[in-house]
Parts: sequence; C-alpha cells; structure tokens
Amino acid sequence: MPETSVSLAEMVGQALARDAALPAIEFEDQWHTWGDLRRIAHELDRCLASSGIRPDAPVAFVPRNTPASIAALLALLAGQRTVRMVYAFQSPSVIGSEIERLAPAAAIVDSADLAKDIAPTLAEAGIAGIVLNNGSVAPIAGAHLAHGEAALRKGPQTPLIEILTSGTTGPPKQFPITHKMIAESMVGAAALNPAAQAAAATLAPYLLYFPLGNISGIYSTIPTLVRGQRACLLDRFSIADWHRYVLRHRPTHSGIPPASMRALLDADIPVGDLASIKAMGIGAAPLPPGLQRQFEQCYGIPVLLSYGATEFGGPVCAWSPDLHAQWGATKLGSVGRPILGAQLRIIDLETGTEAACGTVGRVEVISPRIGPEWIRTADLGSIDQDGFLFLAGRTDSAIMRGGFKILPDTIERALLQHSAVAEVAVVGVPDKRLSEVPAAMVCLANGMQSTTVATLQRHLRDTLPSTHLPVHWLITDSLPRNASMKIDLQAIRCIFNTLHSHDL
Repeated sequence: MPETSVSLAEMVGQALARDAALPAIEFEDQWHTWGDLRRIAHELDRCLASSGIRPDAPVAFVPRNTPASIAALLALLAGQRTVRMVYAFQSPSVIGSEIERLAPAAAIVDSADLAKDIAPTLAEAGIAGIVLNNGSVAPIAGAHLAHGEAALRKGPQTPLIEILTSGTTGPPKQFPITHKMIAESMVGAAALNPAAQAAAATLAPYLLYFPLGNISGIYSTIPTLVRGQRACLLDRFSIADWHRYVLRHRPTHSGIPPASMRALLDADIPVGDLASIKAMGIGAAPLPPGLQRQFEQCYGIPVLLSYGATEFGGPVCAWSPDLHAQWGATKLGSVGRPILGAQLRIIDLETGTEAACGTVGRVEVISPRIGPEWIRTADLGSIDQDGFLFLAGRTDSAIMRGGFKILPDTIERALLQHSAVAEVAVVGVPDKRLSEVPAAMVCLANGMQSTTVATLQRHLRDTLPSTHLPVHWLITDSLPRNASMKIDLQAIRCIFNTLHSHDL
C-alpha cells in the first residue's frame, strides 16, 4: 500500500484553506466557493464544540448531495472525527432509529429530513443534534446539548468513516474505512504537489452524483476536492442534467450509472453533443453487453467497466483505454482486469478449491487498500485465460426451484437478448409446492409496448431449460431503485410477494 506522511485531516485542512474566492462546487446552476465551504465547516466546528461532546466523539451524519453536506463532511474529516453514515430519503422514524442504533455523541441532519419527532428522539437518547439548512448550521432546538452516556462517548483510536453498503439484497450495513486508507489509497500525497493542484484546477468539473454516504460517493468526492478539481454536484442523477453538464463543461471523461444507459440511448442525444468525451467509466452495477455494444456503435466512445465493492474500499478490477483498444471487441461483458495490486480468484462452489480457468464460481478478492486477506464475496464469476473477469450473478440470489438451482442472471441475460426488453430483474418468490419460483419484472424498450408475456415466454423456451421459465411476470415502466441507483431486489421481491401471497 502506498505510504504518505500527510494525514487526511491535513489534506482536508489544506483544501479548506484555499483562496476563498476560488470556485469549488457547482450546484443547481450556482457556484459555491471555497470560502462558502470553509464558513460552513467553521460553523459546524463551533456547534460541535458547544454541544458538550468529547473532541474525538463519533458523529452520525445523514448527508444529502448538497454543498452544505460536503462542507460538513470536510469539517468532520479535518477534525479527525469518526463519521457514521445514515442514508437520507427514509422516513424520519427510520432515520431516528438508525441514529440511535449507531450510538453517536452527536448527529447532523439536513433540514429536509428534520421532522418534528427527530428532536425528541435525539434528546431522549442524549445525542446532540445539528441541522444543516442551505448555507447555515445550527443546533437542533430541544437537542442542542449531549447528556448522559452520549456525552461521554469517544470514537476509536483510529478515526473511521462507517460508510453504507448499497442495500441491493437487504438493508444497508455499515462498513468501516479508515481516514488513513482514504489518504493513502484514494487521494495520495502526490495530489498535494503544487503542480498537480494547478493542473487539477484547469480540468473540467468532475460530476458528482452518487450518494455521499456510500463508497462511490466517498471515492469520487473527497479525492476530487482535495486534489483541487472543481465539482458539479447533482442531488440525483438524471440524463437531462448529465446532458446539460456535458454541453456546459465538455469533459474528456465521464460516466453514468449502469441503470441509466438505456435511458441515455432512448434520449437520442446527438453524437456531436458527446464529442468531447473520450471514454465512459461505468461501475457500481452490471451493464448488459448489448447496451454497451449499442452505445459504443452509436457514439464511438469506449465504455470502461469496473468492478468494486464497499468491502474492497473501491474498484479492484477495471478496463483502461489501452485494454479496450486491444480487447474490447472480444471481451464484451467483462469488467476488466485487476488493478492497483488487487488479486482475484474463483472458488468452486462444490469443492471450495480454486476453480479452473473459465469456470464459474465464487469471486474472492485481495484488496491492498483493506489488507492482505482474501475477501469472500457473494458474487459469481469466471476468469478467462487472459485474466479478464466476467460476472455471473450472486450466490445469495440463487433460486431453489424444487431440486433445481437457478441463477437469476441466466434468465436476465436471456431476456435481454430479446429486442423488446430494455431492462429486467428476476427474483425468487416463495411457492408452496416448489419452495421457490422465478419471477420476472420487465421494462420494454421504446416502441415495443405491445410485446406480451407470451412472446417473452416463447423466447425463453427457445433459449433456456423449462425449469428457468418465470412463473410470475410483471411488465412495468421502471424498475424500483435504491439510493445507490441500483435495482432494489428487496422491493421487487416484496411486490411479487404481495401480488401472489396466495401461493405461499
């Protein structure tokens, strides 16, 4: 792992000390300067200092994608606080329960999430509350002081950010990453070199749209700002906002969530509008190979897929422009080769030993950012003779239909081969006779709304064993997504369980 003698607190402190007039973040067509961010950070420091908590006490944080939340995060990192993330866009009662469960000394909440029952919840637990309201920072009335056990809480000796997993297959969970790892592996001491800082300042603003509380949000936000590159911040991603960003700033490299690729193609954006972009980086979720091929053929821009996870501290496998130039046509569907010293292997599900080249099994990873041990994942995949990783679903999503084991990814890939299918998600739902059966939720491509379930069933009969045919179908305009913009399998499973409760 790279070494640096500069702590994350020092890095962030140097960033906050920049010329107050320099632009930092563009949000809703308005530029926020480093002076604006510094003022909010100092106000938060004053509120924390007067809240009655210890200097090293842990803080729960419910960030939104706003300049104020980013400034608050920078202040917490500069103060070497342990930060415990909570997703916004939940009910106030859930947010309050999550804050209590995390046992912080103080909690920071955006005014959009501050409901009337939050303050009593914090006060009863003895947790000091702070509210962010546009550009202002203030104590929460009725919970301005910590007391009891909360006032005595101290963070771990090594400060952490406890980020959230995506919650694709279950409730989001906390995963700790150290400030040291962020400084060494995400930013790097070389980023503070004056020449590097000057070069970063000349780049097009980096587009930030991932939730601030997860690994993608941290991985993109902190390095961008510490390095001195300007940022363009979206509250939530949309193709229209992305298109405006590209036209306004003409970046040479950009990216979108995989879930938005179909919408981008359907938007029929003129080829010339994307002419500045030399590569599109896409990660965080699988991208159907057919969509990748269609985009590349339409715009002539290589799509550089990557594979990472919260547990890895970021990406461990990716495509580069050089790899794409050499292998892009023959390795479509791969998420690339290992990067940054990462190691990958495939474990046979039956024997527990390393699988042969090209055999599908469980993916295991060594991520130097995290440590030297193999990390066991729930991802299925194979590694070919040239070292490229191909993902093939997840072990925890396998459907046991009678005595047959079915991987949803197999059904999804087959359905995506039909020209009428834009997106699909397959889940297992309970069945009183077979234990579990597949259920498919399908979004149709533009102009294909007349396609019937019977047509899709006939297509699958021609490509898959009969055991893989979904028992339940739902054609819909859009698939449910979580805060990380990934398909929300839990929500889809709940929809099917509600519609077919008589089968339980």
